[in-house]
Amino acid sequence: MPQLEASPKLEQELNFHSDEYKDAYSRINAIVIEGEQEAYENYIQLAELLPDHGEELIRLSKMESRHKKGFEACGRNLEVTPDMDFAREFFAQLHQNFQDALAEGKVVTCLLIQSLIIECFAIAAYNIYIPVADDFARKITEGVVKDEYSHLNFGEEWLKANFEAARAELEEANKQNLPIVWQMLNQVADDARVLAMEKDALVEDFMIAYGEALSNIGFTTRDIMRMSAYGLKAA
Repeated sequence: MPQLEASPKLEQELNFHSDEYKDAYSRINAIVIEGEQEAYENYIQLAELLPDHGEELIRLSKMESRHKKGFEACGRNLEVTPDMDFAREFFAQLHQNFQDALAEGKVVTCLLIQSLIIECFAIAAYNIYIPVADDFARKITEGVVKDEYSHLNFGEEWLKANFEAARAELEEANKQNLPIVWQMLNQVADDARVLAMEKDALVEDFMIAYGEALSNIGFTTRDIMRMSAYGLKAA
């Protein structure tokens, strides 16, 4: 996906070292670090549910671990300490839903949460962030977002191959988990705005990526509109 360039005006307006920026960044940076940690753990656990794909899933988990280290470096570069307690609470509901599904052996629900919702959330956030990032973080994030598309692709391909059997569980998992995304976006909207990331743009990018993923799996446009409405009701 082509990246937008930050305008000179925008770069002049953003002071990456101001107290306001660094305060907001402490939470945003923590969220991406925790998101990559969650993904690392989720893919390892998915490898246990899907042993035939274990090698690929472990490879994806290692990529997520590298991403985490990259984002930790972004925080150090700005001399910001990430607020990890905030980030763990931020992901708590999705984390618990994944663990509940894992305990029940619900591969489809686990894949929807990690390979669709979390990956699309990350792709949207990273694409919106790249044009307004500091130079160091921009380089890190550009590398990360390329990898996230391959992670999304794994979930798409598995769910597409098992679509008829997975369809009912996918719809139920969407109903339970999509509203959480809007709660998360609302929770972080003010901090994101300080970093010049607008909530409307995040919502739009997420819905595009998520809708495309659902389409690739086998859902019709009508299906996707209906499924997306569960999120919009919570926005």
